[in-house]
Amino acid sequence: MAKRNARVRTAHSARKSAALLGLAFDNHDGHTRLTRGKNFVLWGGSHDTHAVMQETAVKINENLDKRGKRLEDVSLPELRDICREVTESIGHKP
Repeated sequence: MAKRNARVRTAHSARKSAALLGLAFDNHDGHTRLTRGKNFVLWGGSHDTHAVMQETAVKINENLDKRGKRLEDVSLPELRDICREVTESIGHKP
């Protein structure tokens, strides 16, 4: 039985996971903004900043879906390209 559990743990620990984390600190209205979605968590920011983070995270996921990939499967250079495309498409300059 111990061998079987060892295999399960090995298979489970080999599974990749990834998430986007968005943090913003320009909030001065006293509201705490928190948004969770498919592979992302966004916290803080003014209304406008939080909206930009939401749009960015959603569009990154849409782009990944179009490519038939998951966040945990893309390379860092590919993710950078996706982020660049998304920020340009929404007119936001990093």
